[in-house]
Amino acid sequence: MPRLLLIEDDLTIRAPLIRALRERGHAVAAASTAMTGLRDALDDRPDLVVLDLGLPDLDGRELLRMLRAVSSVPVIVATARDDESEIVRLLDAGADDYLVKPFTAAQLDARVRAVLRRSAGDSGAEDAALVVGGLRIDPRSRQVSLDGVPVELTPREFDLLHHLAGRPGQVVSKRELLTEVWQIPYGGADKTVDVHLSWLRRKLGETAQEPRYLHTIRGVGVRLEAPGASR
Repeated sequence: MPRLLLIEDDLTIRAPLIRALRERGHAVAAASTAMTGLRDALDDRPDLVVLDLGLPDLDGRELLRMLRAVSSVPVIVATARDDESEIVRLLDAGADDYLVKPFTAAQLDARVRAVLRRSAGDSGAEDAALVVGGLRIDPRSRQVSLDGVPVELTPREFDLLHHLAGRPGQVVSKRELLTEVWQIPYGGADKTVDVHLSWLRRKLGETAQEPRYLHTIRGVGVRLEAPGASR
């Protein structure tokens, strides 16, 4: 049974969501403040966090940044702010998905199940580990190693790397990455890809100026390949 943590201060929203999510087969814990939610997320290690932005003690965006600094738990942000720039900032800050208020429990349940599926990885042939040079990406355990050393990635960073590793040597467009990894069917959010690529490069010990695995093709997309493969 998936374990969810709902961080929401409004009891009139929190109580019916807890009841509806439990009826849909989730184990749900709740917190009404940012700091309580952060403590519960670290102590109880839920499978997913649903985070409201309008919390009484701390803005939800700041809590998201704090959570991302210490945990890779998937996070769905609930926000009343529906402009694209705000959504991009939330995704850049580490959110895995978002819902614009008002929304129904059924909509939230669908997003929860989709994010958990992505976090768990697909079954069947896609469970096979991918190896590109010294990189090993295991979708079953969602673990990555570089030259035998574990690399800690957030769920979104893992999804991005796994998608690229499934197409080694191919240039993958940012539009495809937004559609397949972020589930965003529209353009205008290229910065989201750029930010996550920057984080990935840092964790792989490279830079855009001196790439080893991740090569940006200006105006086209990104290519993942083993060092020296194109020489």
